Amino acid sequence: MAKIKLATVWLAGCSGCHMSFLDLDEWLLELAKHVDVVYSPVGSDLKDYPENVDVCLVEGAVANEENLELIRKVRERTKLLISFGDCAVTANVPAMRNMLGGTEPVLKRCYLELGDANNQLPNFPGIVPELLDRVCPVHEVVQVDLFMPGCPPSADRIQATVEPLLRGEQPVMEGREMIKFG
Repeated sequence: MAKIKLATVWLAGCSGCHMSFLDLDEWLLELAKHVDVVYSPVGSDLKDYPENVDVCLVEGAVANEENLELIRKVRERTKLLISFGDCAVTANVPAMRNMLGGTEPVLKRCYLELGDANNQLPNFPGIVPELLDRVCPVHEVVQVDLFMPGCPPSADRIQATVEPLLRGEQPVMEGREMIKFG
């Protein structure tokens, strides 16, 4: 049986979901027998998301133009897309900036009001990816096939989600142990 092409993506979030993924410890060795990790911010230097990915775990909310471009590419090139953690599922903490009412108040607050030295807005292209007016959960931007909440999801929940996929089965995402937020 061919190995599953697995990717992980990190959008606007804290990387806690990826750290929890690494908490799979010894099961990572078993997982490695069944998957080829074709893209990930953990231990990979790949710059472009590949074609024909079987499964992708997407951590984080969609907060800027860079996130938006990447998640659209991920959806286009991935068979099964999993919202991985509360930020991907609900936009969670990154969406707290939505309360400020748009991009301009966020930038002013961060760079002018709270700046320590040389208070100025970043205006050179490429320094800061262009912010979206509103931070969104992944499913508001692209179709999501499976939701794995948790902040972060536990290693047990990650394994219970990924392991059935290795057998060509859908994971059962029900019950507190699989769908609890936070």
